[in-house]
Amino acid sequence: MAEFTLPKNSKIKGGQKHPSPQPGGTMRNFKVYRYDPDSGENPRYDTFEVNLDECGPMVLDALIKIKSEQDSSLTFRRSCREGICGSCSMNIDGRNGLACTTAIEDVKGEIKITPLPAMDVIKDLVPDFTHFYAQYASITPWLQTVTPPPAGKERLQSPEERAKLDGLYECILCACCSTSCPSYWWNSDKFLGPAILLQAYRWLADSRDEMTGERLDALEDPFRLYRCHTIMNCANTCPKGLSPAKAIAEIKKMEVERLV
Repeated sequence: MAEFTLPKNSKIKGGQKHPSPQPGGTMRNFKVYRYDPDSGENPRYDTFEVNLDECGPMVLDALIKIKSEQDSSLTFRRSCREGICGSCSMNIDGRNGLACTTAIEDVKGEIKITPLPAMDVIKDLVPDFTHFYAQYASITPWLQTVTPPPAGKERLQSPEERAKLDGLYECILCACCSTSCPSYWWNSDKFLGPAILLQAYRWLADSRDEMTGERLDALEDPFRLYRCHTIMNCANTCPKGLSPAKAIAEIKKMEVERLV
């Protein structure tokens, strides 16, 4: 797994150790990446001892407990706690995932937590999604039509047409897949990455959308689409069990078929 992007001219130092305020139970150490750009200090790892007998079962529960009881300055994103919003995506023990759906008991030994790889870090476990969201906007992720809608009706789909969107619409844009992809690590300035390409195919597969040609034209590029080498890290790490690699293969197939 690639490392997250360190600030320029900085090195990671050993950090502080924080003993549990509730000793005597089942203890686990959480080694957490810390970086505060306002402090001017180098990044570091702090180690927090957590009593699991007084903690919920998920990694996010431990982070919330650490922030509440040991270090209120610890910074991370979280929202739904149900694996729906994608806010708490981070790298846990070398694997990208959602902290709210990653069970502590599934990780052995000391649990190392870092930001998502290959992204600039705003603070601690919070990566900068600005570029990722700009890439998402670039694929015009909304229904585009030319013909007027049926009078007084919605644009309808058959059950078979609707089924083609299964495995696509569930994407929560957590970026776990894109930041697991070596091609995205190396070419994120030009390669759209697994998450955005899966979203692009979601609209190509939608029977109601009438801009298929324009969408394929926008993706026909040596880097935007074709930097995917089917390494499959994206499918292996997706917390929703989706396969961006399959969606990318379908886009490539559509690009070829329209030339035949």
